Amino acid sequence: MLNRVILIGRLTADPELRYTNSGTAVATFTLAVDRPRPNQSGERETDFINIVVWQKLGELCAQYLHKGRMAAVDGRLQIRTYENRDGHKVRVAEVIAESVRFLDRADGNGKTAPAADAQKSKPAPAKPAPPANRFEDDPFADDDPFAGDLVPDISDDDLPF
Repeated sequence: MLNRVILIGRLTADPELRYTNSGTAVATFTLAVDRPRPNQSGERETDFINIVVWQKLGELCAQYLHKGRMAAVDGRLQIRTYENRDGHKVRVAEVIAESVRFLDRADGNGKTAPAADAQKSKPAPAKPAPPANRFEDDPFADDDPFAGDLVPDISDDDLPF
């Protein structure tokens, strides 16, 4: 059997950090994840997924993640049931995170720095000149998918989905 969830999205609010009676840290936050395809009216929909992070990783998330930050979460789906104050049974779906990666950089205040401002404030690093024979050192040296001149300019109309 397999229960694995991998999500990439942005936090809708700062993580909430609490401690159990035994002193174990638990952080919770909601991740906004865009759906891959537009709906019938052409609009992109977003799912808001509850994330639970335990122990030291939860403390790190509470310290470094903030509203708007992009994060990748790898974990498992958990469905739990409880009775609310009115006596009604409530089912909750949440992802129990085993790994969380912070995918964007924060400014000095811990808030997300907009990508456009980050580009304006720092000049682009100079690209080293390739060796005389490109395949002497590293045959994959020029295959950086994040280099600006190698990223193809593809419109949404060109994509098959």
